[in-house]
Amino acid sequence: MAYDEELADRIRVLIGDRAGLTAKKMFGGLAFMIGGNMAIAASGQGGILLRVDPEKSEELVATTPAELMEMRGRSMAGWLRVDTADVAEDAVLKEWVERGTAYAASLPAK
Repeated sequence: MAYDEELADRIRVLIGDRAGLTAKKMFGGLAFMIGGNMAIAASGQGGILLRVDPEKSEELVATTPAELMEMRGRSMAGWLRVDTADVAEDAVLKEWVERGTAYAASLPAK
């Protein structure tokens, strides 16, 4: 499955013009990077994939529709997946964009 280009365009608009922003195809989707660190992506599996503070992962999973991303059968703290239907509204998607970009910007540039 290819990533949702409409969702990627929505992310692009919401993320705006930030210092160190680049876009890169990865994980079968289109990832938006801040300083070389992935912030948020239109996932090739649908929905979004984003990075957050690993210490906040459990709280976000418990209080939002987000799920921990699984890679090779292993849950990954700090990496969340949110279904397309759960980011249908721009205001909701904007909250996720802000979470992902804030965390990526807090990391040392690569």
